Amino acid sequence: MKPEQFVGAALMLLFLADIFLTVLYARAGTGLLAPHWNRAVWASMRAAARLSGRRRRALLSFAGPVIVVLLIGFWAFGLTIGAALVIQPELGTAIRPSTGSASTDFVTALLVAGNSLSIVGGGDYSPHTSATRILFLSNSLIGASVLSLVLSYLVQVYSALRERNALALTIDLMTDGTGDAAAMLARLMPDGDPDGAASELGNLVQSLAATKEAHHFYPLLFYFRFEEPRYAVSRFTFVLLDLTTLIATGLDPHRYGTLVKSAPVCALRQGAFMLLKTLDRNFPSVEHHTSDSSETWRSRLTYVAAIKTFERAGIAVQPDGIGRYTVDRRKWEPLAQRVAPSLGDTMAEIDSRYALSEPQNNV
Repeated sequence: MKPEQFVGAALMLLFLADIFLTVLYARAGTGLLAPHWNRAVWASMRAAARLSGRRRRALLSFAGPVIVVLLIGFWAFGLTIGAALVIQPELGTAIRPSTGSASTDFVTALLVAGNSLSIVGGGDYSPHTSATRILFLSNSLIGASVLSLVLSYLVQVYSALRERNALALTIDLMTDGTGDAAAMLARLMPDGDPDGAASELGNLVQSLAATKEAHHFYPLLFYFRFEEPRYAVSRFTFVLLDLTTLIATGLDPHRYGTLVKSAPVCALRQGAFMLLKTLDRNFPSVEHHTSDSSETWRSRLTYVAAIKTFERAGIAVQPDGIGRYTVDRRKWEPLAQRVAPSLGDTMAEIDSRYALSEPQNNV
């Protein structure tokens, strides 16, 4: 084999390994090339979105499909380049057309390589030795296998995306479209009755666990988003974390101790936090800096508003839990603030009280 053929074979093995780790091994962050390629495309689309003004969310909603198309093209082009490097030295000798003289330039090698990798095949060039016949056969098997693997992978990605959207919409509907965790809890406990709240939260745990694992298995899900903030991962995880924090610090522990200590509440908190950590660990998240006084003010404001919502709903509260709520919220809010901008969401879209940043004297 000539040096360029070794390079071509190595390049094909590199791209096949990347496809294997991305599609078959299916673990976030394990790809060799795909994660870097996807992040580069995402960064380009985010840069374009920042210049589009009010069309920012609409433009970013195309990020997932565009990244899918470009990733498939990236893999196909890489495999074709590698196959062309292997094929070019054989043009005109072991690989030649049925009639006429053979071209030996690299563009012809690309054409022959593409034909050998495609399922349909075609072209005038054909192998005339046992080694090149095996090469063409191997290329056709690689092409067919990669195509079937990628198609099945995309089916799973879009299935997981549908389940994620269903979870996000369910949570949004439970908050009456407000994204307010207190409103969600008030609906789960009408007239202060906790019966049924644990089972409803338990249903959310199952969907949340499936969504968390889907993001771990299918990293392409990181880049799928929609124009409506209600479908944002950063929003529904924020709502769930705020919900469980309010349950732990805002409800009367004597009357609702069973709900506060229930497995669904604990699982929702841990599951939402794990999902955010998965995004933060495998996505190019950025640090978010705000003053402690602003964070404390927003936390106090949220708690006071939640207590009023609970009282109107007939829910017994512990009015002295504001300090604990502020402390508990600081355990997860910085993570949410890092992930949300990285996913193209503003904190104002995630937390309706985020715009209120200056301390007031009446709380």
